[in-house]
Amino acid sequence: MKLYDLLNLATIQLNSEREVAMSRGLDAPLEIAQARHLRTVGSLHLYSCDVPPGSTFLPDIPVTLLPGNDMEPTEGYLLGWQNGSLILQTFDHVGQTLNRCTLIPDTSGFLETGATRLADMASKPDSFTLGPAERLVPWLDPEPPSNQEAARDSIPTTVLTTIWGDTRQTRWTKLTTLIVDQVRKNKRILLVAPDHHTVDQLTGAVAHALKMAALPYRSLLCRYEMPLVKDAGGMLLQDFGFEAQMSHFFAKANAKKVSLRKKYDRFRELTPILAYKRDKQKDLNEVKLLEWRLLTQLSDWQGKVKNIDKTLRDYEALPIWTRMSMQVAGKNIETLAEYREIYQGKILGLMKEVEVAQKRIKELIPEATVPKNLRPEYDELKEEIKRLGGTKKIREMLAAGEGTNRQAFAQNKRIITCTPGRILTDPLFRKVPFDLLVIDDAPRIPAPLLLGATGTIRERIILSGDTSDLLPGEPGTT
Repeated sequence: MKLYDLLNLATIQLNSEREVAMSRGLDAPLEIAQARHLRTVGSLHLYSCDVPPGSTFLPDIPVTLLPGNDMEPTEGYLLGWQNGSLILQTFDHVGQTLNRCTLIPDTSGFLETGATRLADMASKPDSFTLGPAERLVPWLDPEPPSNQEAARDSIPTTVLTTIWGDTRQTRWTKLTTLIVDQVRKNKRILLVAPDHHTVDQLTGAVAHALKMAALPYRSLLCRYEMPLVKDAGGMLLQDFGFEAQMSHFFAKANAKKVSLRKKYDRFRELTPILAYKRDKQKDLNEVKLLEWRLLTQLSDWQGKVKNIDKTLRDYEALPIWTRMSMQVAGKNIETLAEYREIYQGKILGLMKEVEVAQKRIKELIPEATVPKNLRPEYDELKEEIKRLGGTKKIREMLAAGEGTNRQAFAQNKRIITCTPGRILTDPLFRKVPFDLLVIDDAPRIPAPLLLGATGTIRERIILSGDTSDLLPGEPGTT
């Protein structure tokens, strides 16, 4: 099988998986009980989402988050799972805590984008660098020929190298040593692992190795995009985030773009605040309505007690027939006193409820009160955002202005660590060439994703993985 055939086969596979995803309803909206903001790096935000048990997602698929409370939706990507919660990276901050929000995954869109990328690699080979990728065919052929082992052994190690090991520590020691050596040779390296957790740990290990080699690890290494954990291998991963490094590098942007970014960020900042105030105002209105109902009932019962007191006070002066008619109705001196005691008990109960309601009203008033200048500022920003085409259009405008910067910044890095799903679907990785592709835990990565990561590799591919993940008889298992 040739690389062209393998690419077409992978394209068919992704398109087939897309049809399955659509038929199984994997793009259906999902109600999220609660989402919590974890941290912000540059213009990206990390949220932890509580999802119903049994929910399954592909990593790196694009999603839309509907926060509710009349707030505008935001887009992002699913990064994976952490402590039983789904980790979501968004482009906008939508509040510290979200209750009853909606998540709309785009699994079919992710698979379609990946299939398009592989189809382009097959139909437009001149737009890619596919020399080293050809050497992967003996490893990825779904119908291996009888001479497969000989075909693999014939591949020069200068083009395709394999590093198998029973323990991660053993493999990573070899990998980091190789990476440090290649960095000293001024090579550009794309470092890939199956999931974001592994990428984070591997990034920390490489950073530590570069530091021990007395190399400028902060300027050499970059994690695309946000790390899930704060530190790994004794290194602070926030220092290596692509967005954080790029934001710092391009801090001095043009004035117009800065102004637009400030307006956009201020609008996103005020939106959850006013949504919170709006919710508290609804609560305040409900409590005030409850207070009014309680006071109305209290007034009615107090009126009844007042009438009983007047009747008891004037009882002896009432005409005999009036007293007789009252007695016929069960309203003599004794029963009136009993009624008064019952009414008084209801009054005391209502007064306690009124006291609780008034206390809650005092608590809600400052929470629901919108500062005098905040509402006009928000309305002005909202009108400006609307005039420019909405938040999504503004994000596209800002991204268009940053597109060249992102590519230039990525090309300035010697090592970029990432997952294969992001490489397959992110246009950035179609434009930025690399000398080496290092793939850790390669047997755990599906063939279409592996192929997608090879499109811009100029010199060499290095496969690494656990020996136990290899099929019996494959090189490295003996």
